[in-house]
Amino acid sequence: MSETFDLRIDSIGAGGDGVGRHNGIVVFVPRTTPGDVARVSALQEDRLMRGRLLEVLQPSPDRVEPPCVHYVHDGCGGCQVQHVSYEAQLREKAGIIRDALTRIGKLTVAAPAISPSEQQWRYRRKLTLALRRREGRWIAGLRRFDAPDEVFELSDCPITDERAVVHWRAVMATEHLLPADRELRGAVRILPSGFSFTLEGARTWPGSADFFALVPAMAELWWHPAGKSRRLLHSRASNDSAGASFTQVNPGMAAQLLEWVVSLATAARPVTAVDAYAGTGDFAASLAAAGTRVTAIERDRDASRVSAARLPEGSRAVAALVEDALPGTLPADVVILNPPRGGVDARVAEALRTQGQRPRALIYVSCNPATLARDIRRMERYRVRSVRGFDMFPQTAHVETVCELEPAA
Repeated sequence: MSETFDLRIDSIGAGGDGVGRHNGIVVFVPRTTPGDVARVSALQEDRLMRGRLLEVLQPSPDRVEPPCVHYVHDGCGGCQVQHVSYEAQLREKAGIIRDALTRIGKLTVAAPAISPSEQQWRYRRKLTLALRRREGRWIAGLRRFDAPDEVFELSDCPITDERAVVHWRAVMATEHLLPADRELRGAVRILPSGFSFTLEGARTWPGSADFFALVPAMAELWWHPAGKSRRLLHSRASNDSAGASFTQVNPGMAAQLLEWVVSLATAARPVTAVDAYAGTGDFAASLAAAGTRVTAIERDRDASRVSAARLPEGSRAVAALVEDALPGTLPADVVILNPPRGGVDARVAEALRTQGQRPRALIYVSCNPATLARDIRRMERYRVRSVRGFDMFPQTAHVETVCELEPAA
């Protein structure tokens, strides 16, 4: 049974909800701001409570008016902290990193510095939407934060580059040629010339050629059918491509992060390095250009092919799972890990933990502080030398973290 009470919000949790305490129990409340005093309705789940905002009784000085109509009126779950001032967003993200490293990683660390994004709006060069069949036509939209099974139709997204929104409108102008299914998923990515579109779902798509022909700005059309691998269906691109799968969502922040990681790596004066989860090889290419022999490991064969083309003689790209390929590339002076949100496979941590000649620098780039903390704890023969955050995704609770580790004495 739900309970109604007044609650002071103290911080933002990893998922973007405001966090307070009621009778000693932690309470998570979406759309609240640190410093708010709010009336909430909450239900207890095990040793915590999940609440719903009823009324802001005393607004925090860090509470701002969200500019996005979907965030306000549709409960869009794409962003979580539009109602929080940008300065407070950065502060809270530093706290999220510190909390994960302290609570999960069992480390004693201060809140790290967070590099702010030059663009707080219109920074995203990729827009992924759910497609739903309604009343004989397709709609493209996002899920509600309080009803994730519901999808509302999107008219605009203020954190997304306007070109991506325009490209989505061009896609939807030909929605009658999408596969005959009930639910699909699509992603638009801005390319140097035009855009790529990736469709996920369905088992047949007889209208794909006509669909592609009717959208002249579409440089590439990719399809990931249900139960099968992604493949390129049609292309107008003249350059070697990885299907834009690894296009940076926030290019300005990606450049800052690249510079920082390469500076940490080169400070170790490496002769050899491993770039694991390499994508199209940004880290690897930069290190190789400085004279380091680099092995770039990436499971996606399209991306690995592009990475190989960027590397000079003496360096190489390996298309394989990191957990399979890493042991054969060690020892190395520097190892860079840039895994997906789930973190590294336990076999990767084990290979680095048991390696006799440990790398002088182990640089872990993470989009999930919780799995970063878990993986650091797995590698007890290393100690944290530095931690820095990068605000790759303003207006959301996500934060990119670079953790530099070195062999423990």
